[in-house]
Amino acid sequence: MEMAWKQNAFPLKLLLVVIVTLLAGCEKDLNIPPGTVAGWPVYGATPGGTHFSRANQITTDNVQFLEKAWVHNSGDMREQDPEAGIFTSTAFEATPILIDDTLYYCSPFNNVFAVQAETGAEKWRFDAGVNHEDYILPMCRGVSSWRSGETGYCEHRIIGGTLDARLIALDAETGQPCQDFGEKGEVDLTVGLSEHPPREYSVTSPPAILGDLIITGSLVLDNQRVGEPSGVVRAYEARTGELRWAWNPVPPQRQQTNDDGTFLSSTTNVWSIIAVDHARNLVFVPTGNMSPDFYGGHRDGLDAYSSSVVALNGDTGELVWNYQFVHHDVWDYDTPAQPTLIELDIDGESVPALVQVTKMGLTFILNRETGEPLYPVEERPVPQNSVPGEYLSPTQPFPTHVPPLDRHTLSGDDAWGLTFWDEGKCKEIIDSYRNEGIYTPPSFEGSIFTPSNGGGNNWGSPAIDPDSKLMVVLTMHMPSVLSLIPREQQACNDVASLGSGGPHLGTPYCAKVMPILSPWSIPCTKPPWGTVDAVDLAAGEIKWRVPLGSLVGIDGLPGIGGPMITASGLVFVAGSIDPYLRALDASSGEVLWEMKLPTTANSVPMTYQLKPDGKQFVVVAAGGHWGGFSDPADHLMAFALPDPAGL
Repeated sequence: MEMAWKQNAFPLKLLLVVIVTLLAGCEKDLNIPPGTVAGWPVYGATPGGTHFSRANQITTDNVQFLEKAWVHNSGDMREQDPEAGIFTSTAFEATPILIDDTLYYCSPFNNVFAVQAETGAEKWRFDAGVNHEDYILPMCRGVSSWRSGETGYCEHRIIGGTLDARLIALDAETGQPCQDFGEKGEVDLTVGLSEHPPREYSVTSPPAILGDLIITGSLVLDNQRVGEPSGVVRAYEARTGELRWAWNPVPPQRQQTNDDGTFLSSTTNVWSIIAVDHARNLVFVPTGNMSPDFYGGHRDGLDAYSSSVVALNGDTGELVWNYQFVHHDVWDYDTPAQPTLIELDIDGESVPALVQVTKMGLTFILNRETGEPLYPVEERPVPQNSVPGEYLSPTQPFPTHVPPLDRHTLSGDDAWGLTFWDEGKCKEIIDSYRNEGIYTPPSFEGSIFTPSNGGGNNWGSPAIDPDSKLMVVLTMHMPSVLSLIPREQQACNDVASLGSGGPHLGTPYCAKVMPILSPWSIPCTKPPWGTVDAVDLAAGEIKWRVPLGSLVGIDGLPGIGGPMITASGLVFVAGSIDPYLRALDASSGEVLWEMKLPTTANSVPMTYQLKPDGKQFVVVAAGGHWGGFSDPADHLMAFALPDPAGL
C-alpha cells in the first residue's frame, strides 16, 4: 500500500499542480471592469418601461461568476388555507426601485420597505395595516418615487397603492406618512365609486408619476358580476393628494356617472402598469376588459376603450388617442403589459414609437404621438355565431410586421403525450371542442382557446434594448377550453370548478376556463409551454426563441414574470415554475448562468451600480405565486460578482 502511494505520488503532485493552475486561471479570467453607474428609478427602469439598464460590469464573459450578495426577508407571506377561507397564497411580484443608495419595494400585503442597496440592510419598514385575509389576490408589483426638488421632510415621497384601495405617501428617509397628503398621508380611492364589496377594488401596480401628478388605475375583480366598480383612472397632486383629473373609459356622449353621482360602474379598468412620456406630457394606459369578461351581450358599446392602449393628456386627463387591440373582447384578452416607449427609424426618420405586446402573442407598434400603426395592421374576418344574446365583431386587427409569438390554431394532430395512449386521449379531447382558431367565440360545447387568457404575453412586459431595437419577452404556450354555462345549471354555483372563468352574475351564463390536460394532468400540447422570445423590432423578425425552465426532462415550463436586459448583452429572467434565475446571451439566447432560488421568482428582475468602482447588483423577488407555481416565500435576493481574491 505504501509503495503504491509512492508510485502514484508524482501523478498526484502533477494533478495538484493542474488544479492550482486551473484555479489561478479562474481567478485571472474573472475580469471585473469598473462599470457604468446606472440606476433603476421607476418600475420599468424608464418611464417608458424598457426594462433596460446601461449597467455593464456584468458581461457575457464574467456572468458565470455571479453569486448571492444579500437577501432581505419581509416576513409577509401567506399559504393557501381553504378551511380558514383563504383560497390563494401570496404572489411576490415586486420589482424594487433604486433612489440614490436605497431600494424601495412593497410586499404582497402592501407593507413598504427601504433597504440599503449594497448590503440589503433594512432602513425602515412601513406597515400598511391591510387585512390581507379579506383579499383574494394578495400582491403588489411596486412603488413609485416623487421628488419636489427641495430638501426636507417629505420632499422625497414613496408612493404606493393598497389592496384596500388607498393611495399612500411616505417620507423616503423615515417611512413615516406625509401628513399633508390627503388625510394624514393617504387618499381613499373608494371615494367616487359605487357601493361594492371591498375585495372587488384594489391597487396592485405602481402609480405613474408625471411632473407633480400621481396617476393610478386599479384592479377590479373581474368575472364576478355586472355592476362592478368603475375602472376610472385618476390623477392626484403629489403634495396634497387632491384629485386633479379623472378619466372614466366611457364613450363620448354617453352617461359618465351612475344615478347617485358616482363614476359609471363596470367600465374598463387599468390594472397593469401605466407609462408616461414626460417630453410630450402623455399618459399611456393599457386597458383591461369590461367585466364580466367572457359575455358582453349587455355592454351596448360601453367597451369602446376595452383591450386598448389609450393616450391621455397629462394635465387634464382628456383623450388624445386610443387604439383597440381586440374589438368587443369576450376572451379576457385585456392589454396586460406596460406600453413600452422607444425610438424607431422608419424610412430614415426617427419616430417616437409605442410597442405593445398582448395576450394574443401579437405585437403592435404605434406612433405614440398619433396612435397610428407604424407598420400595416389588417382587419381580418374572425369566427362568428355565438351564444344567444351575444354579438361579435366581424373582424379583429392583426399586425403584419412582427410574427405572432404564440400559436393561433390547434388541431387534434397537434396533440402530444408521454405515451401513445395519452396522446390519443389528448387528440380526442381537442377534437371534441369547437375549434376555428383564434377568436373562436365562447360556446356551450366548449371552444378551443388559443392563446388562452394567460397569454401569449402578460404583465411581465418586454425588455427592449433602445440601441439594437431587440425586444425580449416571456411567452406562454398553454391553450385552454372556454365554455359558457347557462345560469340555471348547477355548475354555475360551484365557483371553484370554473377555473379562471367566473360566475358572471347579472348575465345569462357563467364561464369556465380550464387548461387542456391529459388524463395524467399534463398539457396536451407539445412543450415548450414557456419560452423567452427575442424579436428584432426593426426587421420584424424573431431572432431567437429558447425554452424557459426545465423539469424531469421537459424544457419550457409555464410561469409568469418578465425579463430585463443590459447594455453588456445580457438578459436576466426567472418567471418559470422551476426556481431559477437565469442569464441569457442577448445575441443568441444561450443560458450563460443560472442560480437555484428558494422558490420561484414570478417577478421581473432589476439591476444597478452605485459607483464606478463598486459592484453591479442584480435583484429579483423570489416568493412564489398564488397561481400555484410554488410555495409562498419572501426573499428579495441580490447577486453580484465576487471579489477576485475570493475565488
